[in-house]
Amino acid sequence: MRNNVLIAELPVGGPSPRELTKISLPTYIVEAPDVLLIDAVKVVPKPPYRVEPLDVLQVFVLGTLPDQPIAGVYPVEADGTIMLGPAYGSVKVSSLTLAEAREAISEHLKNQLTAPEVSVSLSESAGKQQIAGEHLIGPDGTVNLGTYGSVYIAGMTLAEAREALEEHLTEFLDEPEVSVDVYAYNSKVYYIVTEGAGLGDQLQRVPITGNETVLDAISQINGLSRVSSKTIWVARPAPADGSCTGQILPVNWRAIVDAADTSTNWQLLPGDRVFVAEDKLIALDTMVDKVIGPIERIVGFNILTFQMIQTANRFPLGFQQGVGNGGF
Repeated sequence: MRNNVLIAELPVGGPSPRELTKISLPTYIVEAPDVLLIDAVKVVPKPPYRVEPLDVLQVFVLGTLPDQPIAGVYPVEADGTIMLGPAYGSVKVSSLTLAEAREAISEHLKNQLTAPEVSVSLSESAGKQQIAGEHLIGPDGTVNLGTYGSVYIAGMTLAEAREALEEHLTEFLDEPEVSVDVYAYNSKVYYIVTEGAGLGDQLQRVPITGNETVLDAISQINGLSRVSSKTIWVARPAPADGSCTGQILPVNWRAIVDAADTSTNWQLLPGDRVFVAEDKLIALDTMVDKVIGPIERIVGFNILTFQMIQTANRFPLGFQQGVGNGGF
């Protein structure tokens, strides 16, 4: 069983990869919630095959009406019939073998034709429609193939996932072949943590493609905010096998943006945390405001109450009387 956390194979004792000395990540391991693109290369049902709704049959008939040929592909409708044209109507073929479907079509056409010669073959199985397309890896690590059931592929490479799918499909198909690719890389990410100077930290989860640097990460949040300082570092978690400890990689932001210095523009790996520290003065101002603000509101409320009491004492009969008596 593979570790479900992807860790790049860094050179032992070597420097961490950065902008101009990037490394390639190891073979991608699929996990939930990645989205796979699966294509059915060879889908041949095991004999004897029985026609199902949504199958596509290839039908050729000799001896048809001159202006109403029957030659081409005909989908099997949800009710199990195929429509041969306005002049011939529909024929029920579901649950029949291809030979039985040919006989059924031939018997049906004898009502309009003298001696029809019918050929029927399977152009596309409905099962192919269930296999081909985008498939989300669920929380249980499986992909759903419709009537063919689910297959567990979490923790596998693409090649291993393809083998697992083909092995599962051999229960239903004759020597099946599929191709598998990643449609959406969702399981391998890095995080951008921005301190909020006392107003709450911000966290952004970003899918990783294997080519991102610190500069790319900061561009994801549209640069540094007004509450951020220039103190930035990358926190890299330790591998699950305990072969080494986690790392803290300091970032010289000014050198990166002002002087195009790439020495601390680290390449980001799955699981990295890019931490942007807060501006200490703004954090102090926020803390002072949190302490003073409630006091100011209480004092202001008391002053307003005192003024209202004074006004009421001066004009016990109300504002209009005070005006009439020349009080204002």
